[in-house]
Amino acid sequence: MRHRKKGRQLGRNTSHRRALFRSLVTSLLEHERIETTEAKAKEIRGFTDRMITLGKRGDLPARRRALGFLLSKTTVSKLFSEVAARFRDRPGGYTRIIKTRRRVGDAAELVDIELVAKRVESATTKPGQSEGEKKAKKPSQAALAAGSKAGSSKSDTT
Repeated sequence: MRHRKKGRQLGRNTSHRRALFRSLVTSLLEHERIETTEAKAKEIRGFTDRMITLGKRGDLPARRRALGFLLSKTTVSKLFSEVAARFRDRPGGYTRIIKTRRRVGDAAELVDIELVAKRVESATTKPGQSEGEKKAKKPSQAALAAGSKAGSSKSDTT
């Protein structure tokens, strides 16, 4: 029985799993959006939130703890300067998980995990097009039905 053993094992031993999480969190903070499996994304949420909280603290011990976990010094400096400033007033919940597709090889559920402050375009709108523009360009079903009836009556009279 796995009583009091939290976390997913992901088919790896402890050191491999820890290296995987460190790598994924470093990539997420560096690129602000990555695609991975759902299980991995759910596991790295807590680590990412912890790193951003360290960045918000901003003192030397917090920077050293972040350097001990993250794999890149440039990512740590970005975390403490840019990312922490963006989430200054937010008490938690810095990441968002969006389901995207199933992987072709093994049908694993893939998701995008990203930092919340980054703006997400709607899947139905084109980049640079707002929701209002999308709705204004699309005629309603009632207008199409009325147009087809009016067109058919004109052709019958001639």
